[in-house]
Amino acid sequence: MENKNNYPQEDVTTERVDHLIEERVPWLFVGLLGGLVATFIISHYEAIISSDVRLAFFIPIVVYLSGAVGMQTETIYVRELVIKKVHLGMYVLKESIIGLCLGIISGAVLGFFANLWLKSSDIGLTLAITMIINLTLAPILGVFIPSILYKEHTDPALGAGPVATIIQDLISLLIYFFVAKAIIF
Repeated sequence: MENKNNYPQEDVTTERVDHLIEERVPWLFVGLLGGLVATFIISHYEAIISSDVRLAFFIPIVVYLSGAVGMQTETIYVRELVIKKVHLGMYVLKESIIGLCLGIISGAVLGFFANLWLKSSDIGLTLAITMIINLTLAPILGVFIPSILYKEHTDPALGAGPVATIIQDLISLLIYFFVAKAIIF
């Protein structure tokens, strides 16, 4: 099925299940490969984690919040792409400001919690800075990945989620460990 913007769009109510699986598997395979890369990233920072295993406690929340902010932006942006023309620069700026504010809020909460629970201002500061950076960057990916797919006449609703999610996960991990290395080590 083609929409008015000339990119393929599946009609999940009428398509056969095997066809829908066939359309989704390549995108999910990208996520699988990215997950393997994430495993290697974490293993590369084994020395940092080993020196303070408490850093590992926060990996899921760092990755989740960064991905969630990016996915919110992406979902809204894909909807806007279909409904009306979007000024890319203004949209990215506005979403980055929203991400920065969300990063400050979640960074303060997470940093305070880590400091209170673990009695570690270094881990608290690491988390606060990580969340500010990650949540400011997440909307940029949430806009650019669907934009690229859209311009290539590929359905951004199908491919952008898995691609943007794994890229955001990898970036989030790298930033987390980079900040931890700079502050703690």
